[in-house]
Amino acid sequence: MYPTVNDLSDWLRRKGFQALRQLIAASLCCFLVLGSACTAVALSDTQQLVVDSWRLVNQGFWNPEQLDAVRWKRQRQKAMERSIESSNDAYAAIESMLAQLGDPYTRLLRPEDYTALKNSTNGSLSGVGLQLGPDESSNGVVVISALEGSPAGEAEITSGTQLLSVDGRDVVDLGLEGTVAALRGDVGSQVVLTLDNGSGETSELTLERRSVDLRPVRTRRLRSGSHTLGYLRITQFSEGVPEQVKEALTELQNKEIEGLVLDLRNNSGGLVSAGLAVADDFLSGGAIVETRNREGINDTIQASLQTVYDGPMVTLVNGGTASASEILAGALQDNERATLLGGQTFGKGLIQTLTNLSDGSGLAVTVAGYVTPSGRDIQGEGIAPDRGLSDPEPLNPGGDGDRWLSEAEQWMEALLEQPADETEA
Repeated sequence: MYPTVNDLSDWLRRKGFQALRQLIAASLCCFLVLGSACTAVALSDTQQLVVDSWRLVNQGFWNPEQLDAVRWKRQRQKAMERSIESSNDAYAAIESMLAQLGDPYTRLLRPEDYTALKNSTNGSLSGVGLQLGPDESSNGVVVISALEGSPAGEAEITSGTQLLSVDGRDVVDLGLEGTVAALRGDVGSQVVLTLDNGSGETSELTLERRSVDLRPVRTRRLRSGSHTLGYLRITQFSEGVPEQVKEALTELQNKEIEGLVLDLRNNSGGLVSAGLAVADDFLSGGAIVETRNREGINDTIQASLQTVYDGPMVTLVNGGTASASEILAGALQDNERATLLGGQTFGKGLIQTLTNLSDGSGLAVTVAGYVTPSGRDIQGEGIAPDRGLSDPEPLNPGGDGDRWLSEAEQWMEALLEQPADETEA
């Protein structure tokens, strides 16, 4: 028996969450090794942060070979040899350890960053509205997507744009989390970005920070030719999204739609559990994703037999479609449930757990990789759509003049007008 989406929480606990959380809750007896002697030492709270972080990675990191390669036990010893008298000292020691892993997704989130991340998964955000990821080719930072209705979205910053500096500070020096922190600030304050859109020319852009209503689920009915279609846009996978999607699909079906356009453009991901739950709404018993953990064990997450919507559909994707939204897109494509239209997706095929540390900071640890149901590893590659759409890519997904949405409507019309016994070429 394959696990279903309803078993996801059990799976996560089995593969990392439970063990990791227990590590934080447990009373740890820690030792410093001095020469050949093992001496019990009472650790300060700040030193304990370092030890806890080391143990979380040691217990959960998905690639034990990489831990061996960087001599992970030695990294703890080196960290504890440092002067760790303040929280900032502890953070610097932790970040130094994590840097050795070469995994930008295994990272420390300082209290303010951790709070902001939790707020975003709850559907709220204060800042400029940029979703960022590591640019492994330059050790820099790249834009995954700009949130609709945000200052960055209104400035039409596109997926794939390189962010070079924030208020004159180089993002290579800041790092990914430092860059994210630099973009935040008081509502009404301004921040200056230096950007490279791939043309080789840099430009400066000044944005004003503000509170952003994420509105992760948006829907409307479309009249296309002689057909009535539903349009469902998901901008991120936060906590309330699965229930919102169910309500939206029920409402659209009550309006007697004949087909559905699912729009995942610029959806940079979020909670994997939310993405899997939405996939379950469209699939009946098919495989959603295959995960691979540190023991090399493959687990297939299987959809339940019941669906919320089983009618014809197409799905729009682009370079801003990443992580949990790629899991959904890959499942729909591999199960031949929906035709993917648009552009190549981002290519993030790793799963992280997020654990709160004792001082309000958080630690993200990559605990598994995933492949699509057909076995495709998309890390660094992304998912190719079944049909690419015309350039240039629209900058306002779902808005006025969205050519890709018009092309998706035309595709759905053609699909609906096919004879019942005709298969798609």
